[in-house]
Amino acid sequence: MIVLASKSASRQAMLEAAGVAFTAVPAHLDERAVEAGLGADATPGEVALALSRAKARAVAADRPGELVLGSDSLVVCDGQRFDKPESREAAARHLRFFSGKVLQLHSAAAIVRDRGVLAEEAKVALLHVRDLSDAFITEYLDHEWPAVAGCVGVFRIEASGVQLFSSVEGDHFTILGMPLLSVLGFLRNLGEMPA
Repeated sequence: MIVLASKSASRQAMLEAAGVAFTAVPAHLDERAVEAGLGADATPGEVALALSRAKARAVAADRPGELVLGSDSLVVCDGQRFDKPESREAAARHLRFFSGKVLQLHSAAAIVRDRGVLAEEAKVALLHVRDLSDAFITEYLDHEWPAVAGCVGVFRIEASGVQLFSSVEGDHFTILGMPLLSVLGFLRNLGEMPA
C-alpha cells in the first residue's frame, strides 16, 4: 500500500487500473511558493519535479515510514505557462490561445519515504491542437465545464478533450498526468510490487 499525495481522479484511476494498492491523501502546500524558490531559470520539467517532491514530502511528514507518491503536471504553449483555469471564461481564453499550436505537457512523479526522495522522473508529451472555432469552444465547454476546471490544458484526454488535438507525441500516461510506467518501475525496484 502506497500513499498518493493527490486528489486527482485521473491519477487515482491510473493506479487502480494498474493494480496498485493505495490510499489518497491530498497535499496541502503553497505551490507558488515552491515555484518561487526555484528561480526564474527553472525548466518546466524541473518545476513539475519540484512540485511532485513537495507534495510527497508534505504528506510524508504526517506518515512516517510510508511510501508516498507525489505527482504534478504543467502546460507550456508558445513559451507561456498555463495553470488550471480559474473560470469558464479563462478556460475559453486558454483554448483560443492554444488553437493551432502545440502544447508541451510536462508530468512528473516523485516517491518519498520519511521526506527522502527514493525515485523521481519527469516526462513531456507534445499535443498538437487543431484549429478551434469559437462555436466548438463554446460547445466543448458546455459539455466539459466544470469537469476540466481542475485540468491544466483544459482537457481530459480520456473524454471529449481528445477532440482538441490533431496528433499527440508522447506517453499516454504522461498525458493523463503521471509517468505511470516509470512509477511502476520504481515500485518494482523498491520491492513494493513483484518484478
